[in-house]
Amino acid sequence: MNAPSPEIGQRIVAAGIETNYHDVGDGHPLLMIHGSGPGVSAWANWRLVMPALARQARVIAPDMAGFGFSERPDGYTYSMDNWVAQAIGLLDALDIERADLVGNSFGGALALALAIRHPERVRRLVLMGSVGVPFAITEGLDQVWGYTPSFENMRRIMDFFAWDRSLVNDELARLRFEASIRPGFQESFAAMFPAPRQRWVDAMTSAEADIRAIEHETLIIHGRDDQVIPMANSLALHEMISRSQLHVFGRCGHWTQIEHAARFAQLVGNFIAEAAATA
Repeated sequence: MNAPSPEIGQRIVAAGIETNYHDVGDGHPLLMIHGSGPGVSAWANWRLVMPALARQARVIAPDMAGFGFSERPDGYTYSMDNWVAQAIGLLDALDIERADLVGNSFGGALALALAIRHPERVRRLVLMGSVGVPFAITEGLDQVWGYTPSFENMRRIMDFFAWDRSLVNDELARLRFEASIRPGFQESFAAMFPAPRQRWVDAMTSAEADIRAIEHETLIIHGRDDQVIPMANSLALHEMISRSQLHVFGRCGHWTQIEHAARFAQLVGNFIAEAAATA
C-alpha cells in the first residue's frame, strides 16, 4: 500500500472551495501562499522552510484553487478576486482574525492584493519574488505559464528557476512532471494563463496608489539572478511601500526558499518575531 502523499494535508471549505492546506506549529498564524508553476502545491513550494517556521508560528499553507489538491470546480473563474476571497475564506473558516502573510511570485501578488483589500486581516507582509507591479513578461515566466506536459518541457523550464543547477536534476524534473499530469492538474493550469500571457501579468497588478497606501511592516525578498520575475519588481515595491525592507540574495534565482532555505526561514522568522516583541 502506497504511503499518503506529503502534499495532502487537511481539508476545509474556504469561500466555497474545498481547500487542501497544511497547518503546523503553534504561535501567531503565518499564512504562506505558493507560486504558480506547473504541478506546484503548497507543500512542494514551502516544504523546506515550514518545519523551521513552525517552531515559532502556526504555519498555514493552502493550495489555492486550481493548484495542488484543492478543488477545481467546473466553470470556476481563476482571478485575483476569487483567490483573495478563498484566502480570506480560509482565515474565516479557521477563525483567524489576523495573520502574517508570505507570498511567493503569484502568491506575492495575491498577498499584496489581500493586504490592500483587507488590511485589518494582516499583521506583517512578506513578498518573495513578487508579481503585483507592472512589468514586461519575461521569457522565463512566459515559458512557465505556457508549459505543456512532457518531461523534456519540465526539465527545460526548471532551468529558469534556480541559479544552482545542481538543484535542477532529472529526479526533480520527473517529480514535477508527474505532479503536472495528475488528473485535472494541467487542464486547470492551461485554463489560467492562455496566450497572450502579458494580460495575466497585468491582471495581477495592484494600483500604485493602493500599494503606496500600505502601512504594514513589509519584508521584500528577491534572488538577484531571478530569470522568472525581474528584481526590478522588488525594487519598485520597496520604493512604494514606506515601511518596507529589501533583502536580495546573490547567487540565487526564483527559488529563494529552496536555494537558501535556512537563511530564508531565519530571515522571515526574525521578521515575525520582531512583530511579536513589539506587540
